Amino acid sequence: MDISSFFEPLDRIEFPYSGETTGHLRLGNIISLHTESDGFPDYADADIALIGVTDDRKSIGNEGCGLAPDAVRKFLFQLNVGPYPIKMIDLGNIKTGFSVSDTYFALSTVVADMINNNILPVILGGSQDLTFANYQAYQNLGQIINIVAVDPMFDLGKSEEEINARSYLSSIILHQPNYLFNYANIGYQTYFIDQDALRLMKNLFFDTYRLGIVRETLEDVEPIVRNADMLTFDISAVRCSDAPGNANATPNGFYGEEACQIVRYAGLSDKLTSIGFYEVNPRYEQTGQTAHLVAQMIWYFIDGFYNRAHDFPFRNEDDYLKYRVSIRDHKDEIVFYKSKKTDRWWMEIPLPAEQRIRYERHYLVPCSYKDYQIACANDIPDRWWMVYQKLM
Repeated sequence: MDISSFFEPLDRIEFPYSGETTGHLRLGNIISLHTESDGFPDYADADIALIGVTDDRKSIGNEGCGLAPDAVRKFLFQLNVGPYPIKMIDLGNIKTGFSVSDTYFALSTVVADMINNNILPVILGGSQDLTFANYQAYQNLGQIINIVAVDPMFDLGKSEEEINARSYLSSIILHQPNYLFNYANIGYQTYFIDQDALRLMKNLFFDTYRLGIVRETLEDVEPIVRNADMLTFDISAVRCSDAPGNANATPNGFYGEEACQIVRYAGLSDKLTSIGFYEVNPRYEQTGQTAHLVAQMIWYFIDGFYNRAHDFPFRNEDDYLKYRVSIRDHKDEIVFYKSKKTDRWWMEIPLPAEQRIRYERHYLVPCSYKDYQIACANDIPDRWWMVYQKLM
């Protein structure tokens, strides 16, 4: 399929270091750009594709976030390359459709094509309702997925509400046929959350993690992110002092370095196949600090991607240690796997063989050594129990 018609070419002059071949090697030197003179890049051998989306018509009080893709690029292309060969392209900005649904169709088509070609799309929004279009790409592929959102809110809205940046999750949950297996929120702030929404998350067996709890032990985020097929990052999850370029920025949130660590975990995950960054608004700052932060976050994501260990079970069973733990008054043993390469852990949910085919990406649940310790103490880990209830 020819996806080039969905894109506007970039102006190379706007971006420092793009096309240059002298001096320090920077990302702008090696990313293949879609420009008027160079044409649409050949992506046959690419690993990662940047996709800009300038549509912000469904933002809530943050009009202007459609300016973010080019603002982020200007900082991203100046960053130095890490110690690994990078095969990365920039497809340009998706043309804003006559209606928002046209933009959704273009983005979902492009993302599905990238995933189908084993290329990881990095979406530069735009408003966060574009997460719905990212989800639709997996629907087009017939793939059941897990979504992780780094967001101070759940973005549920009301069931009858038209989709926007604050209600896209309801549209995903209610969409039929449904391809959402699990949703996890990282960093919600309780004073922004209705208690009915918290109860709904619990009833749907979705995972929610308060900001304060997450920040206490940030390394516990790793297995949560490792379970994601796609990650959506609302920049309002970062505190205003670190990311002022957002109309909905608030005093509390993650620090910039914590945001970089979270997306590096995402890059390291073999399972994750797309990521999006949303709600950056250059109109709200003079220095470009927020766009610069997102550029650094993308740099850390790339660094994680090129340091993937490819240890998702079971490429070779000899690469794992297997532990069986019996729980009192529980009929099933809990089986744990530990990677000899990375010391990362997984738990296995017992399923009949016919169900394993449908849920092949979900019955092995990323976990931590703490979950193994909980099981050894004769208790069922919450992570295991949540997935077990969904599958049973």
